[in-house]
Amino acid sequence: MGFLPFTKEAALACARERFGAEPEYLWGSDPDSAVLRRADNRKWFAALLRVQRSRLGLPGEGSVDILDLKCDPLLIGALRAREGFLPAYHMNKERWIAVLLDGQVDAVEGGQLLELSYQLAGPKPKARRRAAREDF
Repeated sequence: MGFLPFTKEAALACARERFGAEPEYLWGSDPDSAVLRRADNRKWFAALLRVQRSRLGLPGEGSVDILDLKCDPLLIGALRAREGFLPAYHMNKERWIAVLLDGQVDAVEGGQLLELSYQLAGPKPKARRRAAREDF
């Protein structure tokens, strides 16, 4: 199996198939941008945005689709050193990363990062708090 690009369509299909998540278009003034939420806690695990290339420091005219994803801070530096990854747009840059949806990133890797983002946006485990209280 060869390289398959992680595009807007691939990202939305992955979110739908793996998590049952449908895009929510929250901004009437920006009909191309949406968020993906977890069903259990309603937290965003991804933001699909169309951004002017100049705002991202990219060459050329026009706009590009990006997917902001929650990410392990230890991975962010390594990812940002590669083509297809940028600092998160309008999100905490220490905990989110932007993935260009222009075909530079492989769909398998994009899907793995989407999965990680979904997990990071999940409910916090209560077992640790419960165990700490039982020690007293």
